[in-house]
Amino acid sequence: LGIFARKSLWQYLDADYIFEKTRQGFAYYEDKFDYPYPFAKYDQLFVPEFNAGAMENAGAVTFTEVYVFRSKVTDAVKERRVVTILHELAHMWFGDLVTMKWWNDLWLNESFAEWASTIATAEATEWTEAWTTFNAMEKTWAYRQDQLPSTHPVVAEIRDLEDVQVNFDGITYAKGGSVLKQLAAWVGIDEFFAGVGAYFRKHEYGNTELRDLLTELETTSGRELTEWSKKWLETAGVNTLSPAIVEGADGTISAFKIVQTAPSDYPTIRPHRLGVGFYDLQNGELVRTHFTELDVDGDLTDVPELVGLTRPDLVLLNDHDLAYAKIRLDERSLQTAIDHLSKISDPLARSLVWGAAWDQTRDAEASASDYIDLVLGNIASETESTTVRTTLAQLQLAANSYVTPDKRDASRHKVADGLWALAQAADAGSDSQLQFVTAFASAAATPEHWETVRALRAGEITLDGLTIDTDLSWQLLVSLAAGGVITEGVIDEALASDNTAKGAEFAAQAKAALPTPEAKNAAWSSLVDSDRLPNTLVRAAGLGFTHPAGVLLLDEFVDQYFAMLLPVWESRTYKIAEYLVLGLYPAPLANAKLRDATRAWLSANGEAPAALRRLVAENLAGVERALAVQERDAL
Repeated sequence: LGIFARKSLWQYLDADYIFEKTRQGFAYYEDKFDYPYPFAKYDQLFVPEFNAGAMENAGAVTFTEVYVFRSKVTDAVKERRVVTILHELAHMWFGDLVTMKWWNDLWLNESFAEWASTIATAEATEWTEAWTTFNAMEKTWAYRQDQLPSTHPVVAEIRDLEDVQVNFDGITYAKGGSVLKQLAAWVGIDEFFAGVGAYFRKHEYGNTELRDLLTELETTSGRELTEWSKKWLETAGVNTLSPAIVEGADGTISAFKIVQTAPSDYPTIRPHRLGVGFYDLQNGELVRTHFTELDVDGDLTDVPELVGLTRPDLVLLNDHDLAYAKIRLDERSLQTAIDHLSKISDPLARSLVWGAAWDQTRDAEASASDYIDLVLGNIASETESTTVRTTLAQLQLAANSYVTPDKRDASRHKVADGLWALAQAADAGSDSQLQFVTAFASAAATPEHWETVRALRAGEITLDGLTIDTDLSWQLLVSLAAGGVITEGVIDEALASDNTAKGAEFAAQAKAALPTPEAKNAAWSSLVDSDRLPNTLVRAAGLGFTHPAGVLLLDEFVDQYFAMLLPVWESRTYKIAEYLVLGLYPAPLANAKLRDATRAWLSANGEAPAALRRLVAENLAGVERALAVQERDAL
């Protein structure tokens, strides 16, 4: 085993820990796959300006330097690094020992590595709640991607190499991994691993297709998987599962059915293996009092084993998160969740409820303002770092884009005030304290907020256990730049004292966030008129350019954005072009003008490259969804 990094970063690299996680992964995979590691050595290299999380070159994996921690990071980031290490290690079997014949079966590499790394993290390392993280992060990504106009089957149609590049997405990774979790539950986990081992032994150092894997799983499980594959791997879209409960006069359940629906454009009704959990309030806690696991299929599934039980305070479909489906809470359960979400002891169950509440908000079935209240009222006691991280990002999206425009300023103020209160009340030195502070800095919206950020960075305000280290100091400086309370000279001074690759990224983000026409034009010119910036600075400057605090200035760039699309696409590498198409889109505007301009470009550019049109169409879908949620919030 070898670990490599630049000499200037070596002091920050915890190589012993990385070796430990790698050895745990080796032991787990060799046991579960019943196939030894197939290569002579295994090196892991942390390399500069890498535009992906990692890459599974056989025996020599390359990682982004983001995973070299020079400052304190959240547990979410620490766990993500472990999952990434084990993801790339899984690729030594899925992808390098056995490789797909063509890119339509990319999922045979990526979906398997996503699933395998999560189960290995949960069962072989100290990160035992990895499936909760998977639900909060990967499945949220998958559900979002699966509802875009660009959604596609897990086994995708690949016409050319541009199709390949855009299909490294939430379907290929996160939905595919979710479907494999469902498949393992469907056939049985022992039978699943046995089939995978047989697949490796039969096809070692060869190329495969979907059918090759299904054949081995059918042999070990005795289940016929052709129809399952057609519905899960060869069709697109996500189903919604809702409980239909009839309660008798005595408070017991007289009928319990699970209703399954599908969107009209992707009408497939699928089989699911899932659990149903009943939760009741007991001594101030929401406790699981009953659980049943069953197969669900068709539009309506009776669950007779629940008939006669007392109606609980909360009914949670897909408890244990075996299925890939959006879930709905009935009215009583939703109210229980709003009032007592933090009182659910099981972190995975909490994550499912968080996800259901967010999904109902995104689908304009619930108010964005109510979602803000739900988060601010319950996030303080959430124990899982990735759940906190994901939920705080969704909270800010709700405040910046989903509430009705006439309430937006008040909502942004409320969110920032609430996050600062949470930061002050958090346990000293805790993960949540760090997350609340950084979220507050990002959400700051008033002169009073930015004065607090300034004083915190300067050490005039202190929080027990919080150290303003190099990266946190930069994050606070980006906030101050977005608020317009510092000059470009202050950013240059900070860069002079941290003249590193990471410092340059923060400086580019801060300068692009300055809320003046001059700063925005300078950032635009450095990104669009010049091709000199490396990928890491392009990405960082894009984050600053579209900072919500400077949203009013973005209106001036709508026409310029659409004018630059084709020239940039034709003249830049794919990844740089993607960063610009996505990173410069003025999404925080979230208004009808942006929607109409995006529709007009798509209508006028039907012959544009399909991959470019896909990215623009995904941008449009985000704005259209925001407008629908704003309309619901106004009710």
